[in-house]
Amino acid sequence: MPKPKKSETPLNLNDPQYYLNRELSWLEFNNRVLHEACDIRTPLLERLKFLAIFSSNLDEFFMVRVAGLKQQVEAKVTQLSPDGRTPQQQLDDIRSTLCPVVAKQHQHFEQELRPLLAKQGIHILDYIDLNDRQRSYLDGYFEEQVFPVLTPLAVDPSHPFPYISNLSLNLAVVVKNPETEEEFFARVKVPSVLPRFLPLPPELRIQDNGKPTHWTGVPLEQAIAHNLESLFPGMNIQEYHPFRITRDADLVLEEDEADDLLLAIEQELRKRRMGGSPVRLEIQPQTPEPVRSRLLQDLDLTDSDVYEVDGLLGLRDLMYFMALPLPELKDPPRQSVVPLRLQRLREPSLDPEVLEVDEGNDFFAVIREKDLLVHHPYQSFTATVVRFITHAAHDPNVLAIKMTLYRTSGDSPIVNALIAAAENGKQVSVLVELKARFDEENNIYWARRLERVGVHVVYGLVGLKTHCKTVMVVRREKDRMRRYVHIGTGNYNPKTARLYTDLGLFSCREELGADITDLFNFLTGYSRQKSYREVLVAPVNMRDRFLALIHREIENVQNGLSGRIVVKVNSLVDPQIIATLYEASRIGVQIDLIVRGICCLRPGLKDISENIRVISIVGRFLEHSRIYYFYNNGQEEIFIGSADWMRRNLDRRVEVIIPVKDLDIAKDLQEILGIMLADNRQAWELQPDGNYIQRRPCEDCPEANSQKTLMNMALPSIN
Repeated sequence: MPKPKKSETPLNLNDPQYYLNRELSWLEFNNRVLHEACDIRTPLLERLKFLAIFSSNLDEFFMVRVAGLKQQVEAKVTQLSPDGRTPQQQLDDIRSTLCPVVAKQHQHFEQELRPLLAKQGIHILDYIDLNDRQRSYLDGYFEEQVFPVLTPLAVDPSHPFPYISNLSLNLAVVVKNPETEEEFFARVKVPSVLPRFLPLPPELRIQDNGKPTHWTGVPLEQAIAHNLESLFPGMNIQEYHPFRITRDADLVLEEDEADDLLLAIEQELRKRRMGGSPVRLEIQPQTPEPVRSRLLQDLDLTDSDVYEVDGLLGLRDLMYFMALPLPELKDPPRQSVVPLRLQRLREPSLDPEVLEVDEGNDFFAVIREKDLLVHHPYQSFTATVVRFITHAAHDPNVLAIKMTLYRTSGDSPIVNALIAAAENGKQVSVLVELKARFDEENNIYWARRLERVGVHVVYGLVGLKTHCKTVMVVRREKDRMRRYVHIGTGNYNPKTARLYTDLGLFSCREELGADITDLFNFLTGYSRQKSYREVLVAPVNMRDRFLALIHREIENVQNGLSGRIVVKVNSLVDPQIIATLYEASRIGVQIDLIVRGICCLRPGLKDISENIRVISIVGRFLEHSRIYYFYNNGQEEIFIGSADWMRRNLDRRVEVIIPVKDLDIAKDLQEILGIMLADNRQAWELQPDGNYIQRRPCEDCPEANSQKTLMNMALPSIN
């Protein structure tokens, strides 16, 4: 390890040259997603999936981040980003970065993946490639299933340009009156209520050695385009061109002026359905100038908002093909396992008498033995978190359940358990975060269902999103009340728990229970709690505690001791945290950062960040867990929780980070970090210039895939 420097040259660690741009860093992350679609080591249908994820990510980026920058430009905001760019400069750099990447995405799909799919018996055809029998079938399907849904909209002095909904796929159609030779412009929306890809029946699929292949069909918009005569009878179809627009979809909410937050958000959601201002127009390169100009004029966009797509628009719809029953073209199936300590438990019984008999051998008894760490999706979310809440809902000794809900699934077994708990006479309090972006409508639905059965529902604090993941169960045991808690890094969502890597800790430690009690009082009442026994709570004490933990490592190195920090987060953006990490690096603290997405810190800068290394892991599962490790001169401290190192997490959200006190669990977390740092298959190393280089095993080294390693480590627990 380098010797600590005794004297440091004063430097302005807030200098823009030491920071990477947030938006461009996110685009780099999405590039890594695209790489998985291009990587021949990825199974074929999984490559389609990553292509769809890339497109879906980009849609949200435009709806939120690009829309926000455009608003700043319109408002003449002059404030620079931490890396020294104006809003307009950021928009310009986003475009120059994205154009070649979008071209690469579509080129890869058209030239690489479509032919590979065809070799595997999946034929995504163009309508002009169909034979007469196939066309006849699709024309009949169009008349019966598609035509009744369509509504052609004329555009002329008596018909203003129609509203184009967000993310909709459309056809711009030019028709001519054969009697007057006058041309007209019309718009036909490709209905999202129908499948984007229309399959042919088995007998009409392309044959391979006389046998039908797995799937043959065409995109819906092409079937519509070749039947436009049905929509414009008596007119001559001159041309048609697909286009797609993206609108600003971020909610604008004045919380402090809203008498009823739920109603206020419902009103904003209605506005979102209509959509905000257009921010992107996707068209094909062959779209003629008159049609292009007409769209730009009527949508109030400029050439800089146009993205030309040479091929199919809206590749997020490729997720459709993941439903094909072709396991050989997907990742190998895996099974989430039940943690060893929970395997002895019987399935939860709804009979109170049975629960009493099993008093010493229930979920609560397992937690009383010692804290329990669960790691999803390697370990079952249903057999751990869902089971814990369901057990509490039916245990006659449980008096109260308190919980935060940020995102959950549409058929949530957790919400159903909370409803059952209320019906069983328990006191149930749930904080539902109505402002969880793009989940607002789902959360409103669950909030109303919970309220109808008597659950006390609150909607968070004005000006703050409640992002923490916490459950507390209050249980009567003999002559005392005991509090059981679960604190996680991810949402209480059984669906995403199969796709995201997350950690959760079950505990009944008295200090932790007391802190979580204070937290819920802070969330649901008028508590102004400023101090906690153990937990780090944003925006109360988390920023200061993290800075103090980093400074402690600095002081240790200054005193001739070792200093080490390892952190795993989704994003690292906060300038104050970054500047403090630079300070630590300059002194000699060794720092390893595992940052899945945005990272504004520049590693490897001489005299600034030479002792900082940053990797990103992108693979089968979305890395979502947050782990913070500090060496502390051998008295190691390790934390998990819901917060990333971003301004919004530290200052504008309610977040919870907890210290892990159990030494065995602390060692397990250190092992997880070590496995990830050793990854040479899915890990990418961040360079000082902001680019990432994917690690590759050296010639004589075995491949180390961290997610596969963790899957294999979980398997022995089923024996």
